[in-house]
Amino acid sequence: MKAAATSPWPALWALVIGFFMILVDTTIVSVATPAIMADLGADVDSVVWVTSAYLLAYAVPLLVTGRLGDRFGPRKVYLVGLVVFTLASLWCGLTDTIGGLVAARVVQGLGASLMNPQTMAVITRTFPADSRGRAMSLWGAVAGVATLVGPILGGLLVDGLGWEWIFFVNVPVGVIGFVLAFRLVPDLETHVHRFDLLGVLLSGVGLFLLVFGIQEGQTYQWGTIAGPITVWSLIVVGLVVFAIFLVWQARNRSEPLVSLRLFKDRNFSLANLAIATVGFGVTSMAFPMMLYSQGVLGLSPTGAALLMMPMAVISGGLSPWVGRLTDRLHPRWIAGIGLAAFVVALLWLATIMSPTTPIWLLLLPFALLGVANGFMWSPISTTATRNLPMKDAGSGAGIYNTARQIGAVLGSAGIAVLMQSRLSAILPSGGGAPNPEAAVTHLPAALHDGFSTAMAQSLILPAAVIAIGLVAALSFATPGHLRKTPTEAAATTAS
Repeated sequence: MKAAATSPWPALWALVIGFFMILVDTTIVSVATPAIMADLGADVDSVVWVTSAYLLAYAVPLLVTGRLGDRFGPRKVYLVGLVVFTLASLWCGLTDTIGGLVAARVVQGLGASLMNPQTMAVITRTFPADSRGRAMSLWGAVAGVATLVGPILGGLLVDGLGWEWIFFVNVPVGVIGFVLAFRLVPDLETHVHRFDLLGVLLSGVGLFLLVFGIQEGQTYQWGTIAGPITVWSLIVVGLVVFAIFLVWQARNRSEPLVSLRLFKDRNFSLANLAIATVGFGVTSMAFPMMLYSQGVLGLSPTGAALLMMPMAVISGGLSPWVGRLTDRLHPRWIAGIGLAAFVVALLWLATIMSPTTPIWLLLLPFALLGVANGFMWSPISTTATRNLPMKDAGSGAGIYNTARQIGAVLGSAGIAVLMQSRLSAILPSGGGAPNPEAAVTHLPAALHDGFSTAMAQSLILPAAVIAIGLVAALSFATPGHLRKTPTEAAATTAS
């Protein structure tokens, strides 16, 4: 199928089906964890790998999979990834051992890693720069809503059909997504690339050690994993290997895996920093809110997830309008509104969380979080890719998605450490358990005040990190299409 001079929107709608599915699977398992443990006879240390294996296999190859789209075409790589993801989802639902489920999740994560950068690359390569914001608004809305839908959908499926159906539901969606992508996504021009095998090895090892160490630090209480191997030694070695990777990328005169020259573009660098803080904030804020709503307010997993419904509805409603604004206004103000709303909403929640807080009062800051999601995803992603050369679209998308995923891993690890620290300080007799989630189901009423305070204080961390993203967004340079005169803009549109 060759690219035709037709509207790129049908292709984008086909791609976001798969994009939505893989992002939902980053959060949907959390609600099903108790059911998986009971059915497969797994302990906490084993079941945590159901999520960890997926995130690791998803995050680590992103730099490489983005470049694969440049070399073989984003359509082909996306379709291969979708097949791998869909078959692995079927495997997940059919397995009857925790080891088999973890193995299937690794394959599922690899499929997701092949798919993810291609959606962004297709937007960059098929939409003109002055109308890319509307396309990115759809991409951003899907990213924002998917992270919220995961726990809600997971709760409904687990309560109604069983944990296996959080994976089985991907099969018909994957088949539909494949048919639509095969028919609607055009074959785009490929660019001959020499693969930097040393760069692939260094980036893979460095990112794996970093992500594994950070993500699993709390599981091992930041101590020994096996023999002389500690969490901190993995992180340090990962940092060293990744530093060697960056030095190699700078000195490689042939074709590096990551073109460091892309970071000479101020907006690309700042957008990657901003999206890393967004990944951190979106991931980390959910943990204390879910524990507070279930442990203190007594909501079911599905009921706790439904607290986020205003966030999803408002975000989805705002995104198309914000996308049009992104093509006409400076992205620093649009993203700035979103990130500032994020900070205010988190601080608002931190001030009102108590055992007696009515549900309606909690819904107000969650509605503001919907405004934040509606305003921040599109301008940040559009700004990151707007100035990229077409031949680097896949590589740039891989870097951007890697930044977001690493931010999410840091958020997961960071919030776990802070929650544990605050619980130990405020509830020394009952809050010092290595895993706060384990104590939440049977939390005595006498501990509700202290537990609420600990969870509220934990929200200060994502608020502070998002504030860094706000500073980055406010530093965006004026995009090229906004610097054009009206005559030049009209000529560009006509051509």
